[in-house]
Amino acid sequence: MSGLSEIFWKELADNFNSKRFIILFLLVYLAGVATIYIAAQNIRTTVGDSTNFIFLNLFIVSGSNIPFSFPLFMSIFIPIIGIALGFDAVNSERTSGNLSRLLAQPIYRDDVINGKFLAGLVMIAILVISVVTLVAGLGLRMIGVPPEAEEILRLFMFILVSVLYGAFWMSLSILFSVLFKKTSTSALASIAIWLFLFLFMGLIANLISGAVSPINQDSTVDQVASYDYLYRMISRISPGTLYVESIQAMLLPILGTSSPTMMMIGIYSGLRPAPLPLYQSLLIVWPQLVGLIALTAVCFAIAYIRFMREEIRAT
Repeated sequence: MSGLSEIFWKELADNFNSKRFIILFLLVYLAGVATIYIAAQNIRTTVGDSTNFIFLNLFIVSGSNIPFSFPLFMSIFIPIIGIALGFDAVNSERTSGNLSRLLAQPIYRDDVINGKFLAGLVMIAILVISVVTLVAGLGLRMIGVPPEAEEILRLFMFILVSVLYGAFWMSLSILFSVLFKKTSTSALASIAIWLFLFLFMGLIANLISGAVSPINQDSTVDQVASYDYLYRMISRISPGTLYVESIQAMLLPILGTSSPTMMMIGIYSGLRPAPLPLYQSLLIVWPQLVGLIALTAVCFAIAYIRFMREEIRAT
């Protein structure tokens, strides 16, 4: 346990002293302040039209000219932070020769990778908690509406899901750091997968769903539901989709399904959705949360096994 704590505190100190992370943290804070300013301005003009969960709208509303909301901003920056924390976790130590010298000390090999993962997880948690607190404080000052107890609980769940999402990308980048000897290769592999899932997974899901279950303006509700179900199933291969669906349920209590399309069909059919309690929102997104946890566990388990079995020579 002493070896694990030593690695943990060393990595945490290195991260806080790294210019790379200082710059990334500043970018995240600036983007968060910008999104909350836009949201607050729009809420102040329409605050009389809505009386439920006004404070949560700070994290949902986007501007008319700049359609950039807080969840979208988080879904972009969290993978970047996770990749930055893990892409050189092992191969940089191996290349510099520090890994062999480190393992020559009374430190177990698993303490190294576990300590690095825990330190990165704490960094992600600090970032998410601080930016959500900053956004909530600025938003409270701008709109003057305090959050209700359920809104605070939903924000805590939003933080938890965001940390879990960042943990997946960090575990994936750590895996590449173990598999590849060069840090540039592991960084490019991690970024390539993120860009593919972020930019092209939705297009692929749309093409396959359109070919299997085509729809048009004359399509029935059953045909639209079939298309939407297939599209959702394919797009959920991407962890980004799992994350977006989870935080939508947390920040939009009125969302009674993980599919906004089916929600709109219900509204057009004359249904008047009511806000759901928190536990029902959690039931809706429980499969997505389990999927994120499973992906994170699988990536880190493969990295752990590979790291424990590889040969490390002194250089």
